[in-house]
Amino acid sequence: MSHVQSAPHHGDHLPPFETGRHLLSVQQFDRSRLHELFALADVVTPIAQRRGVCTVLDGAVLGSLFFEPSTRTRLSFESAFLRLGGEVTTTTGFTFSSMAKGESIADTSRVVSGYSDVLVVRHPDEGSVAEFAAHSVVPVINGGDGAGEHPSQALLDTYTLKRELEARGTGIDHATVAVVGDLKYGRTVHSLIKLLAVYEGLHFQVFSPPSLELPPEIAHYATLRGHRVTEYDTVVEAICGADVVYATRVQRERMTEEVAASGALQGNLIDRRVLMEADALDIIIMHPLPRDSRADAFDLSNDVDDLPGLSIFTQTDNGLVVRMAIFLTALGCSPDTVRATTKQRPWDATLRWE
Repeated sequence: MSHVQSAPHHGDHLPPFETGRHLLSVQQFDRSRLHELFALADVVTPIAQRRGVCTVLDGAVLGSLFFEPSTRTRLSFESAFLRLGGEVTTTTGFTFSSMAKGESIADTSRVVSGYSDVLVVRHPDEGSVAEFAAHSVVPVINGGDGAGEHPSQALLDTYTLKRELEARGTGIDHATVAVVGDLKYGRTVHSLIKLLAVYEGLHFQVFSPPSLELPPEIAHYATLRGHRVTEYDTVVEAICGADVVYATRVQRERMTEEVAASGALQGNLIDRRVLMEADALDIIIMHPLPRDSRADAFDLSNDVDDLPGLSIFTQTDNGLVVRMAIFLTALGCSPDTVRATTKQRPWDATLRWE
C-alpha cells in the first residue's frame, strides 16, 4: 500500500459548460454547475422512461461522429437527442468518412458542423476532439477522446453514485471509492476522479496490474483538492471498507502486445469470491461497460449480477437522462421549456422501469 504523490500537472483552462459552449472536459464543472445539470436530468427522466413525449428540440439536428467503435455511448447520445424531438445524422469509423481520403479534422469539422446544430465526436487520438471543437461553428460534445477524457460517462457515473449513496442514507462527500482495473488507459477513470474532486474528503483506494497504474497527474489532481489516493497491492485490499467499487475493462486495444498478453491480466478482476474475501457483498458495484464476459478476460464477472449493489445497468439508464440534460444545456433549453413541450405519450407501452 502506498500514498500517491506526483508533480503538478497544468491542464488547459476551459470555460464553464453552458449554452453555446463545447463540453470537452469534466473540469468545466464546479459542484453547483454539476448539480444544475443533475436537476435537469431529473426533469427529463419521465421523458426518457417514455411516460411523456417531448418536442423541445424539434427541427434541431445532431451530427454524431464516431471514429472509434462504440455501441452504448453512440446509441445513448442519439437516443437522448431523438427523445427530445431532434433529428440525427451519423457516421461511424474512418472508412466511411472523408478523412479516409486525407481530409483534415479542421475541414471535416467545419463542413459537418455546418449541417448540424450540435456535434458529438469520439476519436481514438487524444486531443482530436478539442481540434474538432476549435473548427466547429456549433457546440461539440466529447464522446471519448483516446486515452484522455470521457466527460459524459463521468457525469452519468457521478449522477448514479449520488443517487445510489443517497438511497443508502449517505452522500458522495467523505465516501471511500475503490477504483480498480486498467487505470492507465481507462479514460472513464481519469474523468471520474477529476469530477468527483468537486466533492469533499473522498478517499480513492486504487488497484491496477503492473504497467496499468493511475497516471500521476490524475492522482495529483485529486490530492491537490484535499482528497486521498492510496494504491494497494491487491484488489481485495482496495475494496475493503469502500462504499463503492468502480471496475474498468482492460483496454487491450490501447496497450502493447507484451502488456496485453501479461499473465497478470487473466482470471477475474472482481468476482463473488473477491467480494466475499473483502467482506463487501453489499457494496455498490459500478462499471462503465462494455465488460468482457469471456473466460480469463480480467474483468467484472457475471457471478455478481444478483448482488443488491450491482448498478451497471442503472448507469446505462442514467446515461440517457444525463445526455439529454447535456443537449438541453448546450442548446439553451430551460426546464420550463421542456415541460411546456412535453405531452402524454399517444401510444400504449409497458414501462421497463416499473
